[in-house]
Formats: sequence, C-alpha cells, structure tokens
Amino acid sequence: MSVVQRLAAGWLVDHLSFINQCGYEICDSFVCPGSVALRTSVTSTGGCHAASTSAAPSSSRDSTISGPGDAIETEGKTAKSRYVFREEFFDVSKPHIAGAPQEQLCQECPGMSLSEVKANSKGEEHCQVTKGDVGDSVASARKKRKRKCVLNQGERDALEYHSKVRKRIWEGALHLVQEGLKSGFLHRPTAELSCQKNVVPGHIACGLAELCEMAKQFPAVNEGSQQAVRVLHENTSIPEQDLLWCVTENSSNCAKIVMLMGQKYLVPPKSSFLLSDISCLQPLLDYKKKYDVIVIDPPWENKSVKRSNRYSYLSSWQIKQIPVPALAAPNCLVVTWVTNRQKHLRFVKDELYPHWSVKTLAEWHWVKITRTGEFVFPLDSLHKKPYEVLVLGRVQRGEKEALRKCEDVLPIPEHKLIVSIPCSLHSHKPPLTGVIHDKIPGSL
Repeated sequence: MSVVQRLAAGWLVDHLSFINQCGYEICDSFVCPGSVALRTSVTSTGGCHAASTSAAPSSSRDSTISGPGDAIETEGKTAKSRYVFREEFFDVSKPHIAGAPQEQLCQECPGMSLSEVKANSKGEEHCQVTKGDVGDSVASARKKRKRKCVLNQGERDALEYHSKVRKRIWEGALHLVQEGLKSGFLHRPTAELSCQKNVVPGHIACGLAELCEMAKQFPAVNEGSQQAVRVLHENTSIPEQDLLWCVTENSSNCAKIVMLMGQKYLVPPKSSFLLSDISCLQPLLDYKKKYDVIVIDPPWENKSVKRSNRYSYLSSWQIKQIPVPALAAPNCLVVTWVTNRQKHLRFVKDELYPHWSVKTLAEWHWVKITRTGEFVFPLDSLHKKPYEVLVLGRVQRGEKEALRKCEDVLPIPEHKLIVSIPCSLHSHKPPLTGVIHDKIPGSL
C-alpha cells in the first residue's frame, strides 16, 4: 500500500512503494537489456480508465530502475523480469535548506503566530512579517545586497495565503510525522544521516518533448486511413511517427517496452497513452473513453522556467482548451496541481473550473519531508515552500445527474494533507490512488 498512515489531517504516503507495486514486469522472453526510469500519472481504479500513462527514459549511467537480471522469476516456462525504481532517488536525508529550530517538525515545537513568521531562505533576503500589515515587510541586516526587501504584489499575496494555511500544515504534518516515526517508516536524526548527502540525479535525457515538436512538422494524416488505437504486441517495433497519431494501448497483464528516439520506455499493464501536446488531442477524443478521474499537472508559467528554459509552459488560454468536459464521465473527479503562485490558484478556482463546468470542492496540500520528518524547505521560506496545492472538483452537468451520482461516492473533505518524501527527479508528484479511491464514482 502506498498509504503508510491515515489520520484525520490526511495521509503519510510512500511514493516509492506505489511505483514498485504497479506491476512493472516483463512477462515474456522479449526482455530488453538496460534500464528505464518511470513517470506515471493516474492509473485506472475500480474499472475506471486512466487519464494518461507515460514513462521517462534514463541512460545506463543514471538508470533509475534495476536491469532485468536483478529480479527474475520463473513460473513454468514464462520468465518474468521485474523492474523497480532506484531507492536512492527517494533518499532525501536532510533538508535542501535547513530551517530554524522552531520550524523543524522533529523538534515538536508549537506553531508560531503570524507576527513570528519569518522568511529564512538561506543566502537571500530575510523579511519579518508583522501582524498588522503583511505587505509592510522590511529586510534584515543579513543579505547579499544591502537594500530593503520590498515585496511585490504576488509575494504579498503568497505570504497572506501562507499565513492562513500555516497552522493547518504544521499541525497536520507534525501528527503524521510522529506516526511515521513510531512505525519506523521515518527515522529520527542520527549523526550518520546528518553526514549523508541527498542524491542529485544527473540529467536524464528524454526526447518526448522534441518528438512532439517534430510531430507538428509532419504532414497531416488522413483520418480515415489512420489506425485509431494501436495495441502493443510481443516483439513489436513501432516507428515513432506511428505513435504520434493514435492512442497506444497495452491491454495485457504485463508491462511492455517500447523504443522511442533510441530510448526505452515501460508501458504499465492495462494502460494506454497518447504521445502528443496540447494542440493535438483529437486522437484522445476519438478513443471514445470517458474518465471517472482526471489529474492535470500543467506546465505553469514562472520565472524559474523562463530562466532555465527547461520546458515550455502553457498560457491560461491554452490550459482552458484542454477538453475536460468531453473526456469526463458523469460526476468525474478533477484534480489540478497548482504552484504556490496565487495568480494560478485564483485562475483555477475562478476561471478554469467554471469554464469546464467543474465545481470546486476542496483544496489539499502536498507536504514534502525528509526521511527524518523535517520539511525539505523551511516552512516560512519566502521563495521556496515545502508544500504544493491540489484543487479538487467535480464535473457538474445538472442537478438530476448530481443527485443520481451523489450516493456512489464519499464526500471530499475540504482540507487534507498528503505528506511524503519527494522524488529527486524533477516534478514527480506523489501517488493519489490510495487517497482518492473512495472518492471515485462506483468505488463503494
């Protein structure tokens, strides 16, 4: 089970265990050497179809999964090769930036009042917040440049939001961490752990973004002659261009390996995916499937993305074009990951969900901790928070439909925490299957 502890405040989740239990086994004689790094999104639950499933490759030097020879089982004449994620990518032994003692959960200190909240980002401006006016913050003496710290409107909005959710996050995470320490899933700080360094994976080359860009240059395909769904079979090599124009499906009980741009990818059992970008989603609509849960992790615009040019981001207008209403089953649960920028959170709740006929029901937080139960960043850091936001809602297409479906699912709590040790690989989100399973239509 991916859920280690379950309390009123939320869940302590084991991300690594979830990945390794997803059934990444090659069940036939066609076993490719090498290794693969997994990237999965929501999988099917209780007969519901997954919104999408994909994988990300790794080189032999920076492999994220053990090779086939590491775990081979034999049943009769069928060899099974099981792939598991490398544990060191979840071996976050200490915070990326150490917080002050009063911000460390393992110290079991009580929460701080708003007037005591400080931005303790190491090597950056140190701003103290007063209770009377969140916006009138002044820099302390310790900073790289001798100047006053003047917060812009976005930073003031973020600080005000943080002051509202801080106590809930602190107290809920503290209780879950205490249970994790009791169970042995988390470990109290030791001299040995304090000397360890967090694993920072090297660059893992992935050509999928480039492949999607290439697809835009390909000539248009005649829809009548194009295969709507391509089923993965044994020993099948599929040209990249063929995967770009249809949904690819693995209907077997074992994982399948596909080669894309010289890299190996694992496709989980009983799953399907569309390799595309936001401008080419018609094949997914032609797939004629309706989904009981849709999880969206948009590439939000932010300064870091602009500076690093790591990936392209989507504008608000582009995100609104995702055809959620056409893909959603009645009473579909929609979950959207949002950065801590308040502009994006307001957009999801006030514009995006109403545009999709989705009623906002809850706002949850993913809290990132170390193996010892500390926040990965200081809770009151001005520029880096140890939590992210999930906005949950349901598709509403009329009162009759809502009444007909309301008995099939449990109500969604307005506030919950998902606490976990994050993966070192970029933008890996924690598993949601164990925490939203009973919120999906037909699960009861």
